[in-house]
Amino acid sequence: MSRVVAAAAALAVVVNLAVYLIGRAAGGTYTFTSAQGPAEVDAVTVAGFSLVPLLVGLTVVALLASRAAWVVRAALIIGPVLAVGTIVVMTLPTDFDGVSKTALAVCHLTLVPIIVVAVTAIGRRAHYRASSGIRMSDPSRIHD
Repeated sequence: MSRVVAAAAALAVVVNLAVYLIGRAAGGTYTFTSAQGPAEVDAVTVAGFSLVPLLVGLTVVALLASRAAWVVRAALIIGPVLAVGTIVVMTLPTDFDGVSKTALAVCHLTLVPIIVVAVTAIGRRAHYRASSGIRMSDPSRIHD
């Protein structure tokens, strides 16, 4: 399951950096006004905001999926809701230009299918392990 988590996180970073660069090419400045003055969202921020929440969330799902099947069902709802909800909380209230705001909103939306595919794969692997009697603590199966 660690491969699923790593692949999903890497894909999210690559896709969102591509969206970010397309936004830059289309004239997006990614600047906004913060409490400390003018600020800018850079590529590192986009990568981090793509990687960290997804990595944490999918890791939690991977660790709990074999113990509680409801975790997968909950993650299939909560993950996409958080990805879309953070547009409302983080992106829309800012004073980004239209291109930057749109590109960053798309970055949030790209996480939805990545989350759904990754969580579904984790759920299938957990179900397979549970039905075949493979223990999560079996060191020979850690990287499946």
